[in-house]
Amino acid sequence: MLIFTQRQPPNPDASVSFTLPLTAEERTRGRHRWETEDGQVIFTRLPRGVILQDGDILQSETHKEKVRITAKPETVLTVLAPTPLLLMRAVYHLGNRHVPVEITSSYLRLLPDSVLRTMLEQLGLEVIEETLPFQPELGAYGHHYSH
Repeated sequence: MLIFTQRQPPNPDASVSFTLPLTAEERTRGRHRWETEDGQVIFTRLPRGVILQDGDILQSETHKEKVRITAKPETVLTVLAPTPLLLMRAVYHLGNRHVPVEITSSYLRLLPDSVLRTMLEQLGLEVIEETLPFQPELGAYGHHYSH
């Protein structure tokens, strides 16, 4: 049984034993039992409030094993707008609802929700359902690395 207790920032050159694909919600679980695709059981015991990001490296408590976290593709709504102002309005309305949102200059991405989809479409935005990695904003206080 492997127990991972330390998170390190992404490092594409790091040598890892395997990768662990997790959804956005799964990446919020700092203390959890996971099973790899080949059936190996591992545990994460990270400090409270840690949110894992795509590419993060976890180190085992023995310092012998490392695992790379990847953002697992999941069903999402991608929101497109004909103007930047309309995209900003969508961010405002989603933020008022405290919805996890991935924000870029050209699109927004959120988990499927029929009520929010209807609201966004009524605002004049295009909403497309896709299966992609979801990487929502961490918020103002959400990015801390433990060493």
